[in-house]
Amino acid sequence: MEKTWVKIPEVLFFQEGPGVRNTQYTTEGVKLLNVANLVEGKVDLSTSDRYISESEAYGKYRHFLCDVGDFVVASSGIKVDYIDKKMGFIDESMLPLCMNTSTIRFKVLDENRLRIRYFMYYLKSRHFKQQLFREITGSAQLNYGPSHLKKMSIPLINIKKQDEIIACMDVIQSITEMCKQELKKYDELIKARFVEMFGDPVSNSRGLPEATLPELGEFGRGVSKHRPRNDPKLLGGKYPLIQTGDVASSDLYITSYTGTYSDLGLAQSKMWDEGTLCITIAANIAKTAILGFDACFPDSVVGFRANEKTNNIYIHYWFSFFQRILEAQAPESAQKNINLKSLSELRVIYPTKEEQDAFAAFVAEVDKSKLMFQKLHKKLNILQKKAGDI
Repeated sequence: MEKTWVKIPEVLFFQEGPGVRNTQYTTEGVKLLNVANLVEGKVDLSTSDRYISESEAYGKYRHFLCDVGDFVVASSGIKVDYIDKKMGFIDESMLPLCMNTSTIRFKVLDENRLRIRYFMYYLKSRHFKQQLFREITGSAQLNYGPSHLKKMSIPLINIKKQDEIIACMDVIQSITEMCKQELKKYDELIKARFVEMFGDPVSNSRGLPEATLPELGEFGRGVSKHRPRNDPKLLGGKYPLIQTGDVASSDLYITSYTGTYSDLGLAQSKMWDEGTLCITIAANIAKTAILGFDACFPDSVVGFRANEKTNNIYIHYWFSFFQRILEAQAPESAQKNINLKSLSELRVIYPTKEEQDAFAAFVAEVDKSKLMFQKLHKKLNILQKKAGDI
């Protein structure tokens, strides 16, 4: 397939969002688009509630008002590998909407040269991520802007071939979305069973006993003492290294990893046992998953090991009711975070251990039904990555 490499500014207009300060936020007016609104490759405005006044939006920030069809991507606060999930398109129902810090929007300059969905799929490709990684000077954490994009290139092919690639990728994405929806139904079934057995965990409608996480098990932050954290001497060994994105992208169990520590990396960290519940406190707030193997993780992840009063499967699903609440309460910044104190003060309802174990057994049975869709979803993700390497 004949292709021509061109610099991104030759075919796309792009613009970084302004730095709107906390003091400018209002409770009504024009909604702000934040990194938190970019969820699983879509724009979801329900995940934040930040506005600015109409006078500011249509005044000093009028050049940052979104248009239908804008393609928006996060520019900080996540790992490069997870940029796929932090992007999306603006549709008419979302307007009026104003960009905020750590977001970049793209518009095609000439539809006869480039399709915006072709560009979207290229951003998900290994080649683009390699370019981006080089431009942000080797940091695993995403933090880039227009100055970096100006130096980067995209492979142009004829429009007919672009349309063929888009059609192929759209089919894969559609089937992938169907699998995700089926898996979501199973998760909703589990949550419904939780409420049926234990009542509403937020209001404690059944008046069950309560305790803090430190009272229910071993509870502590991961360890990463060395600075900088991405020092090459720490990485590339045989010891699994779990990051917040690995937790957020997992289901009940963490079954794979992409990062590893060397002997030096292990020496400045801590190895947590298989079965530990991982809880994220930065970037992805209060996402949880259980280690399927021994692994290290940094201080952006908290480890929990249940004592005789509870089990980790029960605590994992208890967190699923509080995740949105905790995320909304996290201080607004380029990268949201909460501290260990916030987690340690949460009041966890705990029914009898026998009831919790019965719930865990129900989850295990549902997991058997989920397995087919999980395997298909994994294969589709692999296919999507291969097809996306334009």
